Amino acid sequence: MTGSTTTARFVATHSILTLDARHPLVKKSLVDAQDMHRTVMSGFRGWVADGEKGVRAQMGVLSTWSVDLKAAALVIVVQSSVPGDWSRIPQAAMTGRPRIITVDRTFRAGDVLEFRTVVNPVRNAPSGAPPAQKVRGKRIAHTRPDHVKQWFVRRLQPEGEPRSSPKGNVRIGATADPDGIAVRMLPTVSSAGSHEGLRIVRAELRGKLTVTDPQALVDTLTEGIGHGRAYSCGLLLTR
Repeated sequence: MTGSTTTARFVATHSILTLDARHPLVKKSLVDAQDMHRTVMSGFRGWVADGEKGVRAQMGVLSTWSVDLKAAALVIVVQSSVPGDWSRIPQAAMTGRPRIITVDRTFRAGDVLEFRTVVNPVRNAPSGAPPAQKVRGKRIAHTRPDHVKQWFVRRLQPEGEPRSSPKGNVRIGATADPDGIAVRMLPTVSSAGSHEGLRIVRAELRGKLTVTDPQALVDTLTEGIGHGRAYSCGLLLTR
């Protein structure tokens, strides 16, 4: 396979937090995307100097969450390259102790994996400016399940294909049968205050992947997929 390796190892920490959706801190995180971001990042103070850029990426922090309103439970899965310290979250907001898992897995070409991911599926609309000006177009979100599936399929990496597609999409090191991918649109999250106008369209994808480029897959697991990674999008979970 072009530019690929036959095996690659992935190591990370997963923190699974179960919170009481009735607690004021948790309620605020559910209604404000920036507050959810702060809740996630509260576990990683001190690893990087204050004021540095790219703090989340330096520590490999990605997250995803789901809420059961009937059970009043918010479950957050946080992936990181350094261990998290969740003592800053009020004990009254937690329904149990955080579950910490060390993930250490070697992937091989041909492995078949079940996957789940929540993504922010966007495309860049042309700006209308002359190409020489290199003005980036406006990001437009896909809001139809079939368009979201197409967005994801463009990031699949058939066997023997390079990591970048002809249109510049970074591929994920695995392929899949598009008919076997389930898509569910999730509620849009937003923020007020200093982040007024922030809106993150989200979609959940589930299915099976066949590994074609193990190192590319490990990079995807480590770095995430697409935009909105600071707002609990882009984490690829496999089993």
